[in-house]
Amino acid sequence: MDAQALTIRRPDDWHLHLRDGAMLRAVAPVTARRFGRAIVMPNLSPPVTTPALAAAYRDRIRAALPADTGFAPLMTCYLTDATDPAALVRGHADGLWVAAKLYPAHATTNSAHGVSSVAAIRPVLAAMERAGMVLCVHGEVTDPAIDIFDREAVFVERVLQPLIADFPGLRIVLEHITTAQAAAFVADGPATLAATITPQHLHLNRNALFAGGLRPHAYCLPVVKREHHRLAVRAAAVSGSAKFFLGTDSAPHAVAAKESGCGCAGIFNAPFALESYLAVFEEEGALDRFEGFASEHGARFYGLPLNAGTVTLVRDGVDVPARVAGLVPFHAGERLAWRVTK
Repeated sequence: MDAQALTIRRPDDWHLHLRDGAMLRAVAPVTARRFGRAIVMPNLSPPVTTPALAAAYRDRIRAALPADTGFAPLMTCYLTDATDPAALVRGHADGLWVAAKLYPAHATTNSAHGVSSVAAIRPVLAAMERAGMVLCVHGEVTDPAIDIFDREAVFVERVLQPLIADFPGLRIVLEHITTAQAAAFVADGPATLAATITPQHLHLNRNALFAGGLRPHAYCLPVVKREHHRLAVRAAAVSGSAKFFLGTDSAPHAVAAKESGCGCAGIFNAPFALESYLAVFEEEGALDRFEGFASEHGARFYGLPLNAGTVTLVRDGVDVPARVAGLVPFHAGERLAWRVTK
């Protein structure tokens, strides 16, 4: 397939960080220009743990968007050991919560209030299973004895596999997969299990962290892995399987926070996410499968209608600037082969 232009149904982002305050106002319009909806992560400080906090955050997101946008933020509940199952299910029934997010405590940015163990939230998971509510999972163990590059694979074996066995009807999205083990487990797993994939984990292996020195703008969590893992995740993304779909995990941080003695984890990829993903699908000879990955699989897994609008990309290239909204975007200084036109 040697296309010069590609028009797809308007895509959705099934894993997005918008932050709050000035950062929210800077980055929300970037995603709204390209995507119809996004699952918005709840790891603010303090985290979004109640319906009132979620409603207020949704209002702030809407206020940060252009007046003519059709973008819809989809809210998630930050699970803690103290989450009330009844309140969670009520929020879902009222249309406020689309999903709940399981952060293992201390696994990533603003996760200190996360779940200490799956055992601590078994009543919550049982209630979600009965209600048909999606569980989004940051799939890493936090045991300091486990090498950081192995934490996802160990999570799949020690936590996710028993979780699925105990709650077979619970719909689960394993977020931002990075390993061959995760890709294979999702592909071979039940229909209730799916995964999101980021652009950086399709493009980068762990050499990118040390190319000519420490590269903080290639640092995210889960951290990028060895080359054979990257290739396995690419194969999953372009496979056409409805179990894999777009979730950027775009995670903006101020430049000073990234380029510091303890640089923040996260890659701001929202500005050119579609162009970045499409480069991979073209390289893999899978342009015909891109619309499913970007615009269809996620909505169907969540039980939501497909978007009505379209987005068109043309293969005449775009130069990624050094800064977008004052932040360093993914692919800064590079030229990507595709460009979004409308």
